[in-house]
Amino acid sequence: LAADHAYAARLTTAPGGREAVDPAWYAERWTLDGPEPYAVPLPLDQPEEAASDVLPLSDGRVLIRRRVADRHAFSLLYPTGPGTGELPLGDLACGELTLLPPSPDGLSAYALVPGDRSTAVWLVAGGAFGPERVAEVPGRCSGGVWLDREGRLLALDRRWGPGSPVKAVAVDLERGGEVTPLLQIAPESDDRLLLADPDSGLLLIRSDAPGEDRLGWGVLGSCLPVRFPECLRLPDLTLTPFAVQPGQMLMPESCAVALRIDGPAGGWVGVWRPSGRRLVPYAAPAGWQTGSGFWSRDAVLHLPYAQDGAPCGVALLEAAADEPHQPATNGTEPSGAEPTPGPCRPVPLGEAPLIRRAVPG
Repeated sequence: LAADHAYAARLTTAPGGREAVDPAWYAERWTLDGPEPYAVPLPLDQPEEAASDVLPLSDGRVLIRRRVADRHAFSLLYPTGPGTGELPLGDLACGELTLLPPSPDGLSAYALVPGDRSTAVWLVAGGAFGPERVAEVPGRCSGGVWLDREGRLLALDRRWGPGSPVKAVAVDLERGGEVTPLLQIAPESDDRLLLADPDSGLLLIRSDAPGEDRLGWGVLGSCLPVRFPECLRLPDLTLTPFAVQPGQMLMPESCAVALRIDGPAGGWVGVWRPSGRRLVPYAAPAGWQTGSGFWSRDAVLHLPYAQDGAPCGVALLEAAADEPHQPATNGTEPSGAEPTPGPCRPVPLGEAPLIRRAVPG
């Protein structure tokens, strides 16, 4: 999905092509901001490799990363008349490379290239002269979550060396890659940032600080600890948040969060709000582009899907509002609510490099 959700992109084949011995893969762009979604194929003379990556920009062009021998080549694809135009952007000679989520500015794209002792952040689309290294972060980094609307502050999950814990840090791309600690839950815990909403400051976190790998939430710039809700603790299922409701200024507890739920019996979509303290499962549409989707400001979840008879569709899920949380009459938390964090687990996020926000209540 593009940063403004106007476009989406994927690699696909002609109908029935995936069953072929050597299917012909090509890039496809979806337009999502019109009255009805529609797809535009972007094939070239030579089929794409299935391992290539695509990333849509807000102007309708699609970035594609191809592996060519020991190099990663980048191009922009766009529809032109009856065919497909291609603008080569250059390449990088490296082994491992990971495209980051679309930059909030809508027109830039970045990639992570890990080295022996540091990880480079490269601008691979949106620069003036091809790929440009914009930051060098000590340690081995993964993940990638944008913390602002300008595409300046990037959160990465960093590990200093083998056996050391993973800690999320914030990287300021306009100050030469200046690094600031972001999550420090416990000295030896792995603390990863999964999602962030710049409007409310809501952060979705995965950490083993509670004694096992758990999903938690906090507020950027707050001195309150990270909380680990019991309703997100499902031992036989894997929960992965993928979208947060925007526009909830200074109201992190009211944000609707969409989660992918995977288990032995299949997959679902879950909706959760910090204030409601319950996870509500919903059936995913057939052909859901798993893990993709976005919220509107009025809490309608958009889920792109492709199926027979509907090769480009968006299912709308209007999540019901949660009832306000009420404590039990005996003063204890009702079943399913998260326990109050003990004094040995304060997790201040006050070192985050953004303006401190007030927390309601």
